[in-house]
Order: sequence, then structure tokens, then C-alpha cells
Amino acid sequence: MSHPLYPANQPPPGEAPSAGEGPSAGELLPGGEPLSAGPAPDGRGDVESRVPQTSWPPWMAPVALVAAIVFAAIGGLVIDIPAVALGAKIRGSHVPPGLEIADTAVQDIAFVFVACVVASLGGRRVYAWQFGLRPTSLWRAVRLAVGAAIAFLVFLLMWSAFVQTSKEKLLEQLGTSESTLLLVMSAALTCVIAPVCEEFLFRGFIFGSLRNWRGPWPAAVLTGILFGAVHAGSAPAADLVPLAVLGFALCLLYERTGSLYPCIALHALNNSIAFGSLEGWSVLGVLGLVIASLGTITLIALGLIRSGVIPRRPPVAGPDLQPISAGG
Repeated sequence: MSHPLYPANQPPPGEAPSAGEGPSAGELLPGGEPLSAGPAPDGRGDVESRVPQTSWPPWMAPVALVAAIVFAAIGGLVIDIPAVALGAKIRGSHVPPGLEIADTAVQDIAFVFVACVVASLGGRRVYAWQFGLRPTSLWRAVRLAVGAAIAFLVFLLMWSAFVQTSKEKLLEQLGTSESTLLLVMSAALTCVIAPVCEEFLFRGFIFGSLRNWRGPWPAAVLTGILFGAVHAGSAPAADLVPLAVLGFALCLLYERTGSLYPCIALHALNNSIAFGSLEGWSVLGVLGLVIASLGTITLIALGLIRSGVIPRRPPVAGPDLQPISAGG
């Protein structure tokens, strides 16, 4: 990657380190982004979440989405062409399950790659915490995530009562019924990789970019619509509206918590329940998948924190910061 995420605990190349951990309070990064703030007491035992008011202009959002789709297609060809040369049979829209999983994984990785590259345009420095990979108040995040989940569930029940939806065929394309290996790989792709990568692009970057245009509410609506639209082809048409509503709810969750972690967790929870339900698993089976998915995501986050890519805590608050929420 030509523009990787700079380690959170190291200064960019050519810049002197500050006295404390990470850059100093209120310091502007080379691209013009002010530093993010950590959780700050609000006098009621809760915290006020803040994120940096980045210099990402709104036009970066559609550019990133189009580039992500293009890179996903190119990445799929990079996987498929050698596979065909080695004897894989691709006929029309039918792709062997193993290749389908590989293609989708490349697509998701392209989301992260493109977000980082587009965010770095104009010489901007790119840090993980700018995309919401930063700590937040645990119990407040849990309360807000549960509220978002309940609101989405109520909408989903109302939608299902009026709109007849067909069974999603994505898992059949991934070959979950053909072998245990394909089942495990499909679960990892659907419940771990997709939530992380999609949240990084849509909430972490696209919502953050559009938020600089007309504020959080229009940005949440537009991001939700884009999130639903990008699933066209992989999900039944009737499911695109609920997906857009889910994308909207995840934007509001990010807006209130200032962290991408609750969004990733709720996204993984939704996908795990949907995966288990489509596979006809028992409640205990679905619960096991939820625990495995959230546990894997936690281990990935801890590994990135330990390596220094994600900060253990965001830089200290400064005067140039944009609050994401004014309270509980």
C-alpha cells in the first residue's frame, strides 16, 4: 500500500516525536486534520465522545465508493484468471464456492485499501483513529448498540409483515453445504471480515467525509442508502431497504459513541444471526457463532493495538476538535 496507516505511537517519517504518547494536544496534522480527543468527563460520570474534524471533503465519499467497486472487480480478476488457467470452471454467473469466497474477501480488503488511499490524497497523513478505531465508554456503547439493535429489529419485523422477501442465496454460492471448510470460511468472511471492512469504509470514511458537508443526519441518510445499494446483487432486492436502514442506524451509533468498535460489533452480531438462521442452526449454535465472531474481532483489534497500528488511547483533547456527541 502506498499510503498505509501510520502507527499510532510513532510520528510520520521525517517528523520529530512529541514528548508524550502520540502527537501533542491540539496539534494539526500535515494534512490539516486536528487531533482526536479521548473520552472526557461530562460531570455526570459519563463521557463525551469526540472525533477529529478531518479535512476529508465530501467529494471523497463517492470517489472512494467507486474506486472500491473498481478495485474489487480488478481484485476478483486477479484471483479468477489464474484459477481458470489452473483448471477452475467458471460458467456465466456460476463461480466455484472457493473462488466466490476469495473474490468476496478481496472485495472487502479493497474497501480498506481504497479508504486509506483516498483519505491520503493531498498529502494527508492517515491514522487509524481518524476512522473511528479508538476507545469509547464500554457501557454507554453497549446501551446505544442495544437501542440501535432493538430499533432495527422493530423496523425489520414491520418490513417483513408488509413485504415478502425471498431467501438469500449468498450462502449457497459460498458453498456452506458442500464442506465444513467452506462453511467455516464463509462464516469468517460473513461475520468477521465483512463487518470490519465495510464499517471501515462506510462509517469510518464515507460517513466521516459526508459529515463535513451538511452534518451528521444527511450524511447518515446518504451513507445508509449507499450501504444498501452496494449489496445489490448479493442480497434480494427486498432486503436492500432494511440494509439501508441498518447502515443509517450504524451511522447514528458511530455518531453517538465516536468509535467504530460498537458499529463493527453490531454489524457482526447482525450477520452472525442472519448466517445461523439461514443455515437453520439452533439458538445455541447461533450464540456460539456470535461469541466466536466477536471474539475473533476482539483478538484482531488487540493484535493491531499491540502492534501500534491502533492507539491504546486517542491523543489528548485539543481546542480544534469536533465533538460527535454532547452527552448520553
